[in-house]
Amino acid sequence: MSRYLKLVNFEFNRFWKLYIVLIGVTIFSQLIGVIVESRTYVNQANQMIYEELIPMSEFIEQNGTLSFYKISQTLWFMGPIGLCLVVLIIYVFFIWYRDWLGKNTFIYRLLMLPTARIHVYLAKATTILLFTLGLVALQLILLPIENQVLLRIVPNELRTNLSVYEMIKVPDLMIMFPNTFIEFILYYVGGMAAVFIVFTAILFERSFRMKGVFYGILYSAASIVIFLAPILVDEFILNNYFYPLELFFMELGTGFIVLTGAIWTGNFLITKKVRV
Repeated sequence: MSRYLKLVNFEFNRFWKLYIVLIGVTIFSQLIGVIVESRTYVNQANQMIYEELIPMSEFIEQNGTLSFYKISQTLWFMGPIGLCLVVLIIYVFFIWYRDWLGKNTFIYRLLMLPTARIHVYLAKATTILLFTLGLVALQLILLPIENQVLLRIVPNELRTNLSVYEMIKVPDLMIMFPNTFIEFILYYVGGMAAVFIVFTAILFERSFRMKGVFYGILYSAASIVIFLAPILVDEFILNNYFYPLELFFMELGTGFIVLTGAIWTGNFLITKKVRV
């Protein structure tokens, strides 16, 4: 276990500088976005109400009040979230290929460490999970801070107040903050299963080279079909026979099968097929 944790710490330290940049960009962009959007709205309101002498009720009827929901739809807010998502998706591939394609093919030294090779595989996956949960936690911390900034800039009569609970129910944020524990399990376990599928597909390519590309694509397609099998059967064969809760548990079962299969196959490839 200690060697596994050391590998996790090692992988984390290799990415932390870029990770800090992502955190900084997210904090800066979202806070600036709240300030800019709030001031723009207040300036527009002041101009129309005090210069053009439009009644406040008419201004609100035309433009609506400002709520955090409107700010969350701007590029200031969603842009850094999208950036973090793209970087993490790229890093799912980079975390492996960096070790193979660098100047000194570091992967060979990594796989010759006195520990089970599966620990290398799991440490990389754990690092991706920690990075993801860290960014989700950052967003959860930022929301009440950004809301306070909004409250200080926009007068009470011109805004619609939202609680933090209501803020995380914004449609674009519901994937990060699922409504229920069941949805949380489905989203995040499904996300980790996808990471393990990609990891195993990469190991197919690294083990068999050009043939491995075909094997990896075939394996990924098969995993997706297995995972979606209950939904596909219910939709196209049984005409929506199952209840949503029944479908959830079946999806949970197929997800567990896919996840277990990915780890087992990845362990086999990295232990038996990847040569050092």
